[in-house]
Amino acid sequence: MMHTFMHIRPSVTPPLDPGFIPAELWNRAYLAQCEKDPASRALAIALERTDGTISRFDTRVLPHTGTNVALNQQYVERLVKFLLWARGGYRVMIGGDAAIGEMIREIYSAAGERKFDHEFMGARIYGRPMVVDVMEFDAVPVAHEASMPLGRHLEGCRIGFDLGGSDRKCAAVIDGRVVFSEEITWDPYFESDPQYHYDGINDTLRRAAAHLPRVDAIGGSAAGVYVNNEVRVASLFRGVKPVDFDRRIRRIFFELQKAWDGVPFEVVNDGEVTALAGSMSIGENAVLGVSMGTSVAGGYVNGDGSITPWLNELAFVPVDYRENAPVDEWSGDRGCAVQYFCQQGVARLAPLAGLKLPPGMKFAEQLVEVQRLMAAGDERARQIYETIGVCFGYTIAHYANFYDIRNLLILGRVTSGQGGTVIIEKAEEVLRVEFPELAGKIQLRTPNEQDKRHGQAVAAASLPALPVGAGNGNGHR
Repeated sequence: MMHTFMHIRPSVTPPLDPGFIPAELWNRAYLAQCEKDPASRALAIALERTDGTISRFDTRVLPHTGTNVALNQQYVERLVKFLLWARGGYRVMIGGDAAIGEMIREIYSAAGERKFDHEFMGARIYGRPMVVDVMEFDAVPVAHEASMPLGRHLEGCRIGFDLGGSDRKCAAVIDGRVVFSEEITWDPYFESDPQYHYDGINDTLRRAAAHLPRVDAIGGSAAGVYVNNEVRVASLFRGVKPVDFDRRIRRIFFELQKAWDGVPFEVVNDGEVTALAGSMSIGENAVLGVSMGTSVAGGYVNGDGSITPWLNELAFVPVDYRENAPVDEWSGDRGCAVQYFCQQGVARLAPLAGLKLPPGMKFAEQLVEVQRLMAAGDERARQIYETIGVCFGYTIAHYANFYDIRNLLILGRVTSGQGGTVIIEKAEEVLRVEFPELAGKIQLRTPNEQDKRHGQAVAAASLPALPVGAGNGNGHR
Protein backbone atom coordinates (compact mmCIF):
# COMPACT_ATOMS: atom_id res chain seq x y z
CA MET A 1 0.00 0.00 0.00
CA MET A 2 1.19 3.52 -0.79
CA HIS A 3 1.55 6.08 1.98
CA THR A 4 1.90 9.79 1.27
CA PHE A 5 2.79 13.01 3.00
CA MET A 6 -0.51 14.84 2.58
CA HIS A 7 1.13 18.22 2.01
CA ILE A 8 2.85 17.11 -1.22
CA ARG A 9 1.42 19.13 -4.07
CA PRO A 10 3.22 19.48 -7.40
CA SER A 11 3.72 23.10 -8.44
CA VAL A 12 2.63 22.09 -11.94
CA THR A 13 -0.47 19.89 -12.02
CA PRO A 14 -1.10 17.37 -14.82
CA PRO A 15 -4.52 18.48 -16.14
CA LEU A 16 -5.94 14.97 -16.56
CA ASP A 17 -4.08 13.39 -13.63
CA PRO A 18 -4.44 15.86 -10.73
CA GLY A 19 -3.83 13.12 -8.16
CA PHE A 20 -0.35 12.34 -9.55
CA ILE A 21 2.24 12.22 -6.76
CA PRO A 22 5.72 12.46 -8.32
CA ALA A 23 8.18 9.95 -6.92
CA GLU A 24 10.82 12.67 -6.74
CA LEU A 25 8.73 15.02 -4.60
CA TRP A 26 7.68 12.19 -2.27
CA ASN A 27 11.29 11.05 -1.84
CA ARG A 28 12.50 14.58 -1.19
CA ALA A 29 9.86 15.03 1.49
CA TYR A 30 10.83 11.71 3.05
CA LEU A 31 14.55 12.55 3.07
CA ALA A 32 13.75 15.95 4.59
CA GLN A 33 12.11 14.06 7.46
CA CYS A 34 15.28 12.00 7.82
CA GLU A 35 17.34 15.19 8.05
CA LYS A 36 15.15 16.42 10.89
CA ASP A 37 15.28 13.15 12.84
CA PRO A 38 18.59 12.61 14.67
CA ALA A 39 17.76 8.90 14.96
CA SER A 40 17.70 8.38 11.17
CA ARG A 41 20.41 6.09 9.90
CA ALA A 42 22.40 5.25 6.79
CA LEU A 43 21.17 2.48 4.49
CA ALA A 44 23.08 0.94 1.59
CA ILE A 45 21.56 -1.05 -1.29
CA ALA A 46 23.81 -2.99 -3.63
CA LEU A 47 22.83 -5.04 -6.67
CA GLU A 48 25.07 -7.75 -8.08
CA ARG A 49 24.85 -9.04 -11.65
CA THR A 50 26.07 -12.36 -13.00
CA ASP A 51 29.11 -10.74 -14.63
CA GLY A 52 30.33 -9.77 -11.16
CA THR A 53 29.60 -6.06 -11.55
CA ILE A 54 27.92 -4.30 -8.64
CA SER A 55 25.87 -1.13 -8.36
CA ARG A 56 25.50 0.58 -5.01
CA PHE A 57 23.09 3.26 -3.79
CA ASP A 58 23.47 4.98 -0.41
CA THR A 59 20.64 6.78 1.37
CA ARG A 60 19.08 7.34 4.79
CA VAL A 61 15.99 5.91 6.50
CA LEU A 62 13.81 6.86 9.45
CA PRO A 63 13.85 4.78 12.64
CA HIS A 64 11.87 1.67 11.77
CA THR A 65 9.19 2.07 14.44
CA GLY A 66 5.57 3.22 14.72
CA THR A 67 4.20 5.19 11.78
CA ASN A 68 7.67 5.29 10.22
CA VAL A 69 7.40 1.61 9.29
CA ALA A 70 4.91 2.31 6.49
CA LEU A 71 6.95 5.28 5.24
CA ASN A 72 10.16 3.25 5.24
CA GLN A 73 8.44 0.46 3.37
CA GLN A 74 7.25 2.77 0.63
CA TYR A 75 10.58 4.58 0.30
CA VAL A 76 12.88 1.57 0.30
CA GLU A 77 10.63 -0.82 -1.64
CA ARG A 78 10.06 1.73 -4.42
CA LEU A 79 13.79 2.51 -4.44
CA VAL A 80 14.69 -1.16 -4.78
CA LYS A 81 12.15 -1.52 -7.57
CA PHE A 82 13.67 1.39 -9.50
CA LEU A 83 17.21 0.11 -9.01
CA LEU A 84 16.30 -3.40 -10.13
CA TRP A 85 14.81 -2.31 -13.44
CA ALA A 86 17.24 0.52 -14.12
CA ARG A 87 20.48 -1.21 -13.12
CA GLY A 88 19.58 -4.88 -12.88
CA GLY A 89 20.75 -7.61 -10.54
CA TYR A 90 19.86 -11.08 -9.29
CA ARG A 91 21.26 -10.40 -5.81
CA VAL A 92 20.13 -7.46 -3.68
CA MET A 93 22.19 -6.61 -0.59
CA ILE A 94 20.73 -4.32 2.05
CA GLY A 95 22.82 -3.05 4.94
CA GLY A 96 22.12 -0.68 7.78
CA ASP A 97 18.77 -1.84 9.14
CA ALA A 98 18.00 -5.55 9.46
CA ALA A 99 14.24 -5.06 9.88
CA ILE A 100 14.02 -3.11 6.63
CA GLY A 101 16.17 -5.70 4.89
CA GLU A 102 13.91 -8.53 6.05
CA MET A 103 10.88 -6.57 4.90
CA ILE A 104 12.36 -6.25 1.39
CA ARG A 105 13.32 -9.92 1.38
CA GLU A 106 9.70 -10.89 2.05
CA ILE A 107 8.25 -8.49 -0.52
CA TYR A 108 10.66 -9.63 -3.25
CA SER A 109 10.26 -13.35 -2.62
CA ALA A 110 8.66 -15.99 -4.85
CA ALA A 111 5.45 -15.62 -2.83
CA GLY A 112 5.73 -11.91 -2.08
CA GLU A 113 4.02 -8.84 -3.45
CA ARG A 114 6.78 -8.44 -6.04
CA LYS A 115 6.88 -12.04 -7.21
CA PHE A 116 6.81 -10.79 -10.82
CA ASP A 117 10.09 -8.95 -10.24
CA HIS A 118 11.50 -11.92 -8.32
CA GLU A 119 10.87 -14.24 -11.27
CA PHE A 120 12.08 -11.84 -13.95
CA MET A 121 15.24 -10.70 -12.16
CA GLY A 122 16.01 -14.27 -11.24
CA ALA A 123 15.36 -17.10 -13.66
CA ARG A 124 14.20 -15.11 -16.68
CA ILE A 125 16.93 -12.47 -16.92
CA TYR A 126 19.93 -13.71 -14.96
CA GLY A 127 19.29 -17.45 -15.02
CA ARG A 128 19.52 -18.00 -11.27
CA PRO A 129 17.23 -17.40 -8.29
CA MET A 130 16.89 -13.81 -7.13
CA VAL A 131 18.01 -13.38 -3.52
CA VAL A 132 17.92 -10.57 -0.95
CA ASP A 133 20.78 -10.63 1.56
CA VAL A 134 20.59 -8.62 4.76
CA MET A 135 23.86 -7.47 6.35
CA GLU A 136 25.62 -4.79 8.32
CA PHE A 137 26.13 -1.45 6.59
CA ASP A 138 29.91 -1.86 6.44
CA ALA A 139 29.54 -5.31 4.86
CA VAL A 140 27.79 -3.99 1.76
CA PRO A 141 30.31 -4.13 -1.09
CA VAL A 142 31.47 -1.01 -2.86
CA ALA A 143 30.35 -0.34 -6.42
CA HIS A 144 32.17 -2.27 -9.10
CA GLU A 145 30.87 -1.00 -12.42
CA ALA A 146 32.05 -1.75 -15.94
CA SER A 147 31.56 -0.06 -19.29
CA MET A 148 32.11 -1.03 -22.88
CA PRO A 149 32.05 0.75 -26.22
CA LEU A 150 28.92 0.33 -28.30
CA GLY A 151 28.72 0.46 -32.09
CA ARG A 152 29.95 3.41 -34.13
CA HIS A 153 31.29 1.03 -36.82
CA LEU A 154 30.20 2.41 -40.18
CA GLU A 155 32.47 0.76 -42.74
CA GLY A 156 31.13 -1.73 -45.26
CA CYS A 157 27.66 -2.82 -46.36
CA ARG A 158 25.38 -3.21 -43.36
CA ILE A 159 21.78 -3.88 -42.41
CA GLY A 160 20.22 -2.16 -39.42
CA PHE A 161 16.84 -3.17 -38.04
CA ASP A 162 14.56 -2.24 -35.17
CA LEU A 163 11.74 -4.44 -33.88
CA GLY A 164 8.81 -2.65 -32.28
CA GLY A 165 5.41 -3.74 -31.06
CA SER A 166 3.56 -2.31 -34.06
CA ASP A 167 6.19 -2.21 -36.80
CA ARG A 168 9.62 -3.44 -37.76
CA LYS A 169 12.07 -1.10 -39.44
CA CYS A 170 15.11 -1.80 -41.57
CA ALA A 171 17.78 0.12 -43.43
CA ALA A 172 20.53 -0.72 -45.89
CA VAL A 173 23.68 1.24 -45.09
CA ILE A 174 26.89 1.61 -47.11
CA ASP A 175 29.79 3.25 -45.27
CA GLY A 176 27.34 5.06 -42.98
CA ARG A 177 25.07 6.27 -45.80
CA VAL A 178 21.48 5.00 -45.88
CA VAL A 179 20.60 3.73 -49.35
CA PHE A 180 17.24 2.19 -48.43
CA SER A 181 14.87 2.18 -45.46
CA GLU A 182 11.45 0.70 -44.87
CA GLU A 183 8.85 0.24 -42.16
CA ILE A 184 6.59 -2.83 -42.12
CA THR A 185 3.52 -3.16 -39.92
CA TRP A 186 3.25 -6.27 -37.78
CA ASP A 187 1.52 -7.37 -34.56
CA PRO A 188 3.87 -9.67 -32.62
CA TYR A 189 2.67 -9.20 -29.05
CA PHE A 190 0.28 -12.12 -28.78
CA GLU A 191 1.54 -14.21 -31.69
CA SER A 192 2.30 -17.66 -30.29
CA ASP A 193 4.04 -19.20 -33.31
CA PRO A 194 7.83 -18.69 -33.16
CA GLN A 195 7.99 -19.09 -36.92
CA TYR A 196 5.90 -15.93 -37.31
CA HIS A 197 8.63 -13.97 -35.53
CA TYR A 198 11.49 -15.62 -37.41
CA ASP A 199 9.86 -15.12 -40.80
CA GLY A 200 8.98 -11.50 -40.06
CA ILE A 201 12.51 -10.57 -39.00
CA ASN A 202 14.09 -12.47 -41.88
CA ASP A 203 11.75 -10.80 -44.35
CA THR A 204 12.94 -7.43 -43.09
CA LEU A 205 16.57 -8.45 -43.57
CA ARG A 206 15.91 -9.66 -47.09
CA ARG A 207 14.20 -6.41 -48.05
CA ALA A 208 17.25 -4.42 -46.95
CA ALA A 209 19.75 -6.85 -48.48
CA ALA A 210 18.10 -6.44 -51.89
CA HIS A 211 19.56 -2.92 -51.98
CA LEU A 212 23.14 -3.89 -51.11
CA PRO A 213 25.86 -5.46 -53.26
CA ARG A 214 26.67 -7.71 -50.29
CA VAL A 215 26.01 -7.90 -46.55
CA ASP A 216 29.04 -7.49 -44.30
CA ALA A 217 27.23 -7.15 -40.97
CA ILE A 218 23.77 -7.01 -39.40
CA GLY A 219 22.85 -5.01 -36.31
CA GLY A 220 19.50 -4.75 -34.65
CA SER A 221 17.57 -3.38 -31.73
CA ALA A 222 14.40 -4.59 -30.04
CA ALA A 223 12.45 -4.01 -26.87
CA GLY A 224 13.54 -6.35 -24.08
CA VAL A 225 16.63 -7.76 -22.41
CA TYR A 226 19.31 -9.31 -24.61
CA VAL A 227 22.57 -10.77 -23.35
CA ASN A 228 25.19 -11.68 -25.94
CA ASN A 229 22.45 -11.82 -28.60
CA GLU A 230 20.34 -14.19 -26.50
CA VAL A 231 16.75 -13.19 -25.80
CA ARG A 232 16.15 -13.18 -22.06
CA VAL A 233 12.94 -11.18 -21.63
CA ALA A 234 11.04 -9.36 -24.36
CA SER A 235 7.45 -8.19 -24.57
CA LEU A 236 7.57 -8.81 -28.35
CA PHE A 237 7.54 -12.53 -27.63
CA ARG A 238 5.19 -12.57 -24.66
CA GLY A 239 2.62 -14.63 -26.61
CA VAL A 240 5.06 -17.50 -27.14
CA LYS A 241 4.67 -20.43 -24.76
CA PRO A 242 7.68 -20.99 -22.44
CA VAL A 243 8.63 -24.30 -24.07
CA ASP A 244 8.60 -22.68 -27.52
CA PHE A 245 10.43 -19.63 -26.20
CA ASP A 246 13.28 -21.81 -24.97
CA ARG A 247 13.26 -23.92 -28.13
CA ARG A 248 13.12 -21.20 -30.79
CA ILE A 249 13.03 -17.66 -29.46
CA ARG A 250 15.87 -17.58 -26.94
CA ARG A 251 18.45 -18.11 -29.70
CA ILE A 252 16.46 -16.77 -32.63
CA PHE A 253 19.19 -14.32 -33.60
CA PHE A 254 21.79 -17.08 -33.68
CA GLU A 255 19.50 -18.97 -36.05
CA LEU A 256 19.18 -15.88 -38.22
CA GLN A 257 22.92 -15.29 -38.17
CA LYS A 258 23.47 -18.83 -39.40
CA ALA A 259 20.98 -18.24 -42.22
CA TRP A 260 23.04 -15.21 -43.26
CA ASP A 261 26.29 -17.15 -43.55
CA GLY A 262 27.52 -16.21 -40.10
CA VAL A 263 28.21 -12.52 -40.83
CA PRO A 264 28.86 -10.39 -37.71
CA PHE A 265 25.44 -10.04 -36.06
CA GLU A 266 24.64 -7.98 -32.96
CA VAL A 267 21.32 -7.29 -31.24
CA VAL A 268 20.82 -5.08 -28.19
CA ASN A 269 18.00 -3.38 -26.33
CA ASP A 270 16.34 -0.67 -28.41
CA GLY A 271 16.88 1.87 -25.66
CA GLU A 272 20.63 1.43 -25.89
CA VAL A 273 20.50 2.05 -29.63
CA THR A 274 18.30 5.09 -29.03
CA ALA A 275 20.95 6.56 -26.73
CA LEU A 276 23.73 5.58 -29.15
CA ALA A 277 21.90 7.21 -32.05
CA GLY A 278 21.51 10.39 -30.04
CA SER A 279 25.15 10.41 -29.00
CA MET A 280 26.27 9.88 -32.61
CA SER A 281 23.93 12.60 -33.87
CA ILE A 282 24.80 15.37 -31.41
CA GLY A 283 28.44 14.39 -30.88
CA GLU A 284 28.05 14.34 -27.10
CA ASN A 285 27.88 11.77 -24.31
CA ALA A 286 26.05 11.38 -20.97
CA VAL A 287 22.90 10.68 -22.98
CA LEU A 288 19.78 9.09 -21.53
CA GLY A 289 17.45 8.04 -24.33
CA VAL A 290 13.75 7.52 -23.64
CA SER A 291 11.55 6.18 -26.41
CA MET A 292 7.80 6.58 -25.93
CA GLY A 293 6.34 4.01 -28.28
CA THR A 294 4.53 0.73 -27.77
CA SER A 295 6.23 0.67 -24.37
CA VAL A 296 8.88 2.83 -22.66
CA ALA A 297 12.39 1.98 -23.80
CA GLY A 298 15.44 3.42 -22.06
CA GLY A 299 19.12 3.45 -22.88
CA TYR A 300 22.17 5.20 -21.50
CA VAL A 301 25.51 6.25 -22.92
CA ASN A 302 27.78 7.39 -20.09
CA GLY A 303 30.16 10.32 -20.03
CA ASP A 304 32.84 8.28 -21.74
CA GLY A 305 30.56 7.33 -24.63
CA SER A 306 30.20 3.72 -23.47
CA ILE A 307 27.35 1.59 -22.16
CA THR A 308 27.14 -0.29 -18.87
CA PRO A 309 25.66 -3.69 -17.92
CA TRP A 310 22.61 -1.86 -16.55
CA LEU A 311 19.15 -2.94 -17.74
CA ASN A 312 17.58 0.50 -18.30
CA GLU A 313 14.14 -1.12 -18.53
CA LEU A 314 12.35 2.12 -17.72
CA ALA A 315 8.87 0.80 -18.48
CA PHE A 316 8.77 -0.89 -15.06
CA VAL A 317 10.23 1.86 -12.85
CA PRO A 318 7.77 3.50 -10.43
CA VAL A 319 7.05 7.18 -11.09
CA ASP A 320 3.74 7.85 -9.27
CA TYR A 321 3.33 7.21 -5.53
CA ARG A 322 -0.42 7.72 -5.07
CA GLU A 323 -2.37 4.83 -3.57
CA ASN A 324 -4.73 4.43 -6.53
CA ALA A 325 -2.13 4.85 -9.29
CA PRO A 326 -2.95 2.92 -12.49
CA VAL A 327 -1.92 -0.73 -12.58
CA ASP A 328 0.41 -2.27 -15.15
CA GLU A 329 -1.47 -5.30 -16.46
CA TRP A 330 1.74 -7.33 -16.96
CA SER A 331 3.55 -6.85 -13.65
CA GLY A 332 0.52 -6.00 -11.51
CA ASP A 333 2.37 -3.05 -9.98
CA ARG A 334 1.03 0.48 -9.58
CA GLY A 335 2.39 3.79 -10.83
CA CYS A 336 4.98 2.41 -13.26
CA ALA A 337 6.14 4.41 -16.28
CA VAL A 338 4.47 2.13 -18.84
CA GLN A 339 1.11 3.63 -17.83
CA TYR A 340 2.32 7.18 -18.46
CA PHE A 341 4.85 7.53 -21.28
CA CYS A 342 3.78 5.32 -24.18
CA GLN A 343 0.75 4.30 -26.23
CA GLN A 344 -0.81 2.72 -23.15
CA GLY A 345 -0.56 6.06 -21.38
CA VAL A 346 -2.33 7.82 -24.25
CA ALA A 347 -5.09 5.18 -24.18
CA ARG A 348 -5.45 5.57 -20.41
CA LEU A 349 -5.79 9.34 -20.65
CA ALA A 350 -8.11 9.44 -23.67
CA PRO A 351 -11.36 8.73 -21.74
CA LEU A 352 -10.25 11.10 -18.97
CA ALA A 353 -10.04 13.78 -21.66
CA GLY A 354 -13.58 13.01 -22.77
CA LEU A 355 -12.67 11.14 -25.94
CA LYS A 356 -15.05 8.34 -26.84
CA LEU A 357 -13.08 5.86 -28.91
CA PRO A 358 -14.50 2.56 -30.24
CA PRO A 359 -14.32 -0.37 -27.79
CA GLY A 360 -11.47 -2.73 -28.59
CA MET A 361 -9.54 -0.10 -30.56
CA LYS A 362 -5.83 -0.98 -30.42
CA PHE A 363 -3.46 1.33 -28.58
CA ALA A 364 -1.61 2.23 -31.79
CA GLU A 365 -4.87 3.18 -33.48
CA GLN A 366 -5.96 5.26 -30.48
CA LEU A 367 -2.66 7.14 -30.69
CA VAL A 368 -3.24 7.86 -34.39
CA GLU A 369 -6.69 9.25 -33.61
CA VAL A 370 -5.36 11.43 -30.78
CA GLN A 371 -2.62 12.72 -33.10
CA ARG A 372 -5.24 13.53 -35.73
CA LEU A 373 -7.30 15.46 -33.20
CA MET A 374 -4.21 17.28 -31.97
CA ALA A 375 -3.38 18.38 -35.51
CA ALA A 376 -6.95 19.66 -35.82
CA GLY A 377 -6.57 21.80 -32.70
CA ASP A 378 -8.69 19.67 -30.36
CA GLU A 379 -8.19 20.86 -26.78
CA ARG A 380 -8.93 17.39 -25.39
CA ALA A 381 -6.00 15.92 -27.28
CA ARG A 382 -3.77 18.76 -26.14
CA GLN A 383 -4.61 17.98 -22.50
CA ILE A 384 -3.41 14.41 -23.04
CA TYR A 385 -0.01 15.63 -24.19
CA GLU A 386 0.19 18.27 -21.47
CA THR A 387 -0.47 15.59 -18.86
CA ILE A 388 2.24 13.34 -20.27
CA GLY A 389 4.68 16.25 -20.36
CA VAL A 390 4.08 17.33 -16.77
CA CYS A 391 4.43 13.77 -15.45
CA PHE A 392 7.56 13.31 -17.53
CA GLY A 393 9.13 16.51 -16.24
CA TYR A 394 8.87 15.26 -12.67
CA THR A 395 10.17 11.86 -13.75
CA ILE A 396 13.25 13.43 -15.37
CA ALA A 397 14.18 14.81 -11.95
CA HIS A 398 13.76 11.30 -10.55
CA TYR A 399 15.98 9.82 -13.28
CA ALA A 400 18.69 12.31 -12.37
CA ASN A 401 19.22 10.57 -9.02
CA PHE A 402 20.33 7.42 -10.83
CA TYR A 403 21.91 8.66 -14.07
CA ASP A 404 24.43 11.41 -14.82
CA ILE A 405 22.43 13.17 -17.53
CA ARG A 406 23.55 16.06 -19.69
CA ASN A 407 21.38 15.20 -22.67
CA LEU A 408 17.94 13.62 -22.55
CA LEU A 409 16.88 12.31 -25.94
CA ILE A 410 13.10 11.94 -26.29
CA LEU A 411 11.58 10.07 -29.21
CA GLY A 412 9.03 7.45 -30.21
CA ARG A 413 5.60 7.48 -31.82
CA VAL A 414 3.96 9.26 -28.89
CA THR A 415 6.29 12.24 -29.43
CA SER A 416 5.51 12.58 -33.15
CA GLY A 417 3.82 15.72 -34.43
CA GLN A 418 2.58 18.68 -32.42
CA GLY A 419 1.95 16.55 -29.36
CA GLY A 420 5.65 15.88 -28.95
CA THR A 421 6.34 19.62 -28.84
CA VAL A 422 3.76 20.02 -26.08
CA ILE A 423 5.28 17.14 -24.08
CA ILE A 424 8.72 18.76 -24.15
CA GLU A 425 7.39 22.25 -23.38
CA LYS A 426 5.54 21.02 -20.30
CA ALA A 427 8.50 18.91 -19.13
CA GLU A 428 10.78 21.93 -19.45
CA GLU A 429 8.26 24.03 -17.52
CA VAL A 430 8.33 21.54 -14.65
CA LEU A 431 12.12 21.61 -14.56
CA ARG A 432 12.20 25.43 -14.56
CA VAL A 433 9.55 25.79 -11.87
CA GLU A 434 10.31 22.86 -9.59
CA PHE A 435 13.93 21.84 -10.30
CA PRO A 436 15.83 24.91 -11.57
CA GLU A 437 19.17 23.29 -10.74
CA LEU A 438 18.39 20.57 -13.30
CA ALA A 439 16.88 22.90 -15.90
CA GLY A 440 20.31 24.43 -16.44
CA LYS A 441 22.10 21.09 -16.56
CA ILE A 442 19.91 18.75 -18.63
CA GLN A 443 19.15 19.56 -22.24
CA LEU A 444 16.04 17.95 -23.67
CA ARG A 445 16.54 16.93 -27.28
CA THR A 446 14.54 15.32 -30.05
CA PRO A 447 15.91 13.80 -33.25
CA ASN A 448 15.86 15.92 -36.38
CA GLU A 449 13.87 14.65 -39.33
CA GLN A 450 16.90 12.88 -40.82
CA ASP A 451 17.62 11.08 -37.56
CA LYS A 452 13.94 10.23 -37.07
CA ARG A 453 13.97 8.44 -40.41
CA HIS A 454 17.39 6.86 -40.30
CA GLY A 455 19.24 7.54 -37.04
CA GLN A 456 18.12 4.45 -35.16
CA ALA A 457 18.76 2.18 -38.15
CA VAL A 458 22.25 3.61 -38.76
CA ALA A 459 23.11 3.23 -35.08
CA ALA A 460 21.83 -0.36 -35.09
CA ALA A 461 23.75 -1.13 -38.28
CA SER A 462 26.90 0.21 -36.63
CA LEU A 463 26.78 -2.32 -33.77
CA PRO A 464 28.91 -5.19 -35.16
CA ALA A 465 32.64 -4.76 -35.62
CA LEU A 466 34.01 -6.29 -38.79
CA PRO A 467 36.96 -8.69 -38.76
CA VAL A 468 40.20 -7.16 -39.97
CA GLY A 469 40.17 -7.07 -43.77
CA ALA A 470 36.37 -7.48 -44.03
CA GLY A 471 34.04 -5.03 -45.74
CA ASN A 472 35.75 -5.35 -49.10
CA GLY A 473 33.52 -7.78 -50.91
CA ASN A 474 33.63 -10.90 -48.76
CA GLY A 475 30.20 -10.60 -47.16
CA HIS A 476 26.98 -12.53 -47.71
CA ARG A 477 25.54 -12.17 -51.19
